[in-house]
Amino acid sequence: MISANDLSPAELAALLHFHADAGVEWLLEEEAVDRFAEFEAMKAARRPASAQQERPAAGERPSVGERQTSPRPTAAARPAPVSGPQPAIPDGEAVQQARFVAEAARSLGELKTSIEAFNGCNLKHSARSTIFASGDAESGIMVIGSAPSAEDDREGLPFSGKSGQLFDKMLAAIGLNRSSVLLTQVIPWRPPGNRAASAAEIDICRPFIERQIALAEPQAILLLGNFAARFFFGENDTIHGLRGRWKDIVIADRTIPAIASLHPQDLLTAPVNKRLAWNDLLAFQAKLKSLSLLRN
Repeated sequence: MISANDLSPAELAALLHFHADAGVEWLLEEEAVDRFAEFEAMKAARRPASAQQERPAAGERPSVGERQTSPRPTAAARPAPVSGPQPAIPDGEAVQQARFVAEAARSLGELKTSIEAFNGCNLKHSARSTIFASGDAESGIMVIGSAPSAEDDREGLPFSGKSGQLFDKMLAAIGLNRSSVLLTQVIPWRPPGNRAASAAEIDICRPFIERQIALAEPQAILLLGNFAARFFFGENDTIHGLRGRWKDIVIADRTIPAIASLHPQDLLTAPVNKRLAWNDLLAFQAKLKSLSLLRN
């Protein structure tokens, strides 16, 4: 096995990036931990106090007086229960809490603080960062991706890394940039190993993204990726069947036109689809111009 001491700084950095992309969230401890000993100690601590008392020797019976005066173990004599992880919040209750937290926020700044303090979604416990909307909230233009990538999680910003660089080029091609639109993700925390979010996790996160839209009040939305398109359009088709067509979505009693396209990561995986994305971007640009959100 190659020792870390034999690797150059560049090789070490590449190795760390590899593990992060693979979903590794924790490194080994500096010193070995005997989990078997910990488990035995936990079992011993949980035994009732009566089991710890001395029992008569084999063949020896306590006298009647001894039986009458033998003290019974009291609650004070019993060992204190071993503290463990707090029970998880039931999904239904977590959804209600998320709705309350989202509706209570009166600005994007308040909502960001509330989401960062929210602990009702398991995704938060494995993520490094909470990904929230960034850019110009007054632009009337909103771009929503599916879920944070490993690069997003490390940087704390949506559309980071190589896919973010391609995304910047896509925006520039239609006269936009990061500072001129509002960027966010449907899910604020990266699912471990980039797995798909579960139905319960989606329900818990839904109030947060809907509240971001309600507070920003965009006039047009660009959805990037299969999950984002399905989430807002309520359909199960692939991104190739959902892209390129304007649809109205209703958020907080407001009807907003939205169009879906391929995510930049999809284009890195299959560059042949760039022509499809380009057609979608041109349609988005035309809509922005018709709404006077983009200069000719």
